Amino acid sequence: MSDYYNAFEMSPVPAPGPEAVAPEPFRGIYGMPAFVTIPTEDLAASVDFWVRGLGFFELFAIPGTLVHLRRWAFQDVLLVSAAGVPDRAPAMSVSFACVLDQIDPLVEACRAVRPDAVDGPRDTPWNTRDVEVITPENARVVLTAAKPFDPAGQEARNLAAIGITPPPGAGRGDNEERD
Repeated sequence: MSDYYNAFEMSPVPAPGPEAVAPEPFRGIYGMPAFVTIPTEDLAASVDFWVRGLGFFELFAIPGTLVHLRRWAFQDVLLVSAAGVPDRAPAMSVSFACVLDQIDPLVEACRAVRPDAVDGPRDTPWNTRDVEVITPENARVVLTAAKPFDPAGQEARNLAAIGITPPPGAGRGDNEERD
């Protein structure tokens, strides 16, 4: 029995790699296992940024009250009308997965809508490329894409240093289940 379980078959996030393709936006209705609720003083401006900048779409709306946005399955955001929002972004963030070839277009799209909204992209020691975006409501959103795993690379050494080691064959195109 292996200590590793390949759970990519239950996730909309594709396995990392140069051929990774983002899933289509998911328009189905499901019981949301998690979602983010973000207050906004201007629903229209917020929806515009989330749609044009971050690549979400409007699933449904209650005019003047709430807009339910989504990208992939399980990437749900509820924008709710509020009398006020924080003056600045909190330290806390919410992260949404994407694939590597989406990072640069997302950065460009966000900058086109709000030029000072983007920080990054930057590569992390845990093998992702991240971009941080501050939305019109002062929410801190991180778009994160897994990079292909190189078992001989620095990221692999970083992970091994904290006790995280890949299953045999990881990063070599072997994504089969192991005994």
